[in-house]
Amino acid sequence: MRHYLPLIALGLAAPVTAQSASAPFTVQETGQGFAQLDDALMSIRGQDATILIAPGTYRQCAIQQAGHITFKAVQPGSVIFDGVTCEGKAALVLRGEGSTVDGIIFRNMRVGDGNGAGIRIEIGDLTVLNSMFLDSQEGILGAQDSPRRISIDRSTFAGLGQCDETPDCAHSIYLATRGQVTVTHSRFERGRGGHYVKLRAPNVSITDNSFDDSEGRKTNYMIDLPEGGTGLIARNTFVQGAYKENWTGFIVVAAEARKYRSAGLRVEGNTASLAPGQTKSPAFVADVSHETLAVGQNTLGAGVRAFERR
Repeated sequence: MRHYLPLIALGLAAPVTAQSASAPFTVQETGQGFAQLDDALMSIRGQDATILIAPGTYRQCAIQQAGHITFKAVQPGSVIFDGVTCEGKAALVLRGEGSTVDGIIFRNMRVGDGNGAGIRIEIGDLTVLNSMFLDSQEGILGAQDSPRRISIDRSTFAGLGQCDETPDCAHSIYLATRGQVTVTHSRFERGRGGHYVKLRAPNVSITDNSFDDSEGRKTNYMIDLPEGGTGLIARNTFVQGAYKENWTGFIVVAAEARKYRSAGLRVEGNTASLAPGQTKSPAFVADVSHETLAVGQNTLGAGVRAFERR
């Protein structure tokens, strides 16, 4: 598998715009700068815009209420939102027509209900690029009863999830939509509970990612499609660690309900192995849908069983 790293890890920088330390949030369309991200959003008055964010560590959060907004780090990897959430939810709470988050680091998000996230998507489409989600209860969380499109590319998720702070688990990514979720060229590692990717969606595309659970603790599945779903899971690399809460499957389909059709879900071209110290024998694909999945050729290490029907 070809390994892809987020652009922030490669040190690639976008063109720098003139921004002052006292006004690090600039609305690209007007050139106006603001000290607070929420104030920049208020100035847009529901129109579509790009907010350029100067390098720095910010202990603030923001709520998008309308429009199509791009939140873009001027220099990818130099913008950090650290430990502050809005509405007890996330650093960015998104309720517009659409949102793009590009080149931003989110870390140390914790809230009382156990779902502190970098991004909470509540309304609209979402694209996340070149970003990092670190050491929080959740990376990206959201549920919409509409056919929206969510895309995550070249991003890193590390030190996320929990199952012992609250009755319900949190996960690195947990999304629900009646549309499509796409996850590409991203890294998942060092989970701290729950699943790495949990999707309640009729169609998914999860390709060219790396799932390294060797330093995980109390984790569950790599990919959980709890209500079924079709699409493609391909060209990913998986390593299951030894310190699992649930070790029984790498990819699990329809474990909670058969809401969406799973017939034809393609799982092919992946590589899966066990980390040193993992002595169990998990199934690579565990199916509870009882439909005909399209499980193709995958490269499986010692101890990994190809398929299990439950």
